[in-house]
Amino acid sequence: MKKIVRTAVVALVALSFATPLFAAGQQAAAKADARIKLGFLVKMPEEPWFQIEWMGADKAGKDLGFDVIKIGVPDGEKVLSAMDNLAAQGAKGFVICTPDTKLGPAIVAKANSLKLKVMSVDDQFVKADGTPMVEVPHLGMSGTKIGEQVGKAISDEMKKRKWNPAETGGIAISFNELATAKERVQGAIAALTAGGFPSNQIWDAPQRTTDVEGGFNAANPVITNHPEIRNWVVFSINDGSVIGGIRALEGRGVKADNIIGVGIAGQSQALDEFKKASMNGFYGSIFVAAFYHGNETAKMMYNWIVKGETPIPNTATGGTLITRENYIQVYTDNGVADQLK
Repeated sequence: MKKIVRTAVVALVALSFATPLFAAGQQAAAKADARIKLGFLVKMPEEPWFQIEWMGADKAGKDLGFDVIKIGVPDGEKVLSAMDNLAAQGAKGFVICTPDTKLGPAIVAKANSLKLKVMSVDDQFVKADGTPMVEVPHLGMSGTKIGEQVGKAISDEMKKRKWNPAETGGIAISFNELATAKERVQGAIAALTAGGFPSNQIWDAPQRTTDVEGGFNAANPVITNHPEIRNWVVFSINDGSVIGGIRALEGRGVKADNIIGVGIAGQSQALDEFKKASMNGFYGSIFVAAFYHGNETAKMMYNWIVKGETPIPNTATGGTLITRENYIQVYTDNGVADQLK
């Protein structure tokens, strides 16, 4: 009998210790479940720009105490699947750079059905008639303004080198399927012609993919068709496409002194060019803060979810010209000097 009583007492003592521990475990699990989750979907996760945007979003999550679910969505099917994934994981909203701006209405409809808040970054949603979906909060770049910065940078450098516009050709590596991309190229052309560049010596070079290979393949026919051109300027929608155009020129024997290429983004691809021992045709890039885009939109979404603060309908950022001479300082001033390592 005494043995039975002792056993019962031991069990009760053990239970008295276990109960608060179990309760604490439940509270910790509940706290973890209560932690806000939001998605950050990007169309080309392998691109440096989007990787840095994700870094910015992660930093916002670390600072404010929320989790970022990062998913690559290269096509419409992946977008819809990712939204189901987010809902299943308990996310309350998401930021997206869509692979196709015309998917906007479908994305919004699906988000509403899943009770997910949505805002766009970089590329703004458009309706069936091509007009912007202003009802969806958006943070992006002013494509026209940034393009104009590209054109002015090229024009200024041409003057420094005392190039004769009559001996100069322009390769406009375009991607008109995307409105923002079209704005950048047209903005550059407008600034160049305003600076005295002959419009009939700027040739359109449509690309199939917006990367180095796409730029290379797009530029080659233009170079072939104009052997009379001595000096070349290259511009496009991003750094990779411009670098591809420069590689095509180099492959045809055009020297670095006869090339002025200015890209857009100013991220890792531009840094790789600046770090090369000898000067090359990649003169500069319009630095736009991918880290800021990711960080700011993630904060906006978090505050929308937690505080009910609807983001500003449309925020447009500009850029800063970076070259070999100032890129370290610009990165330092923007708080992303660690990316220079």
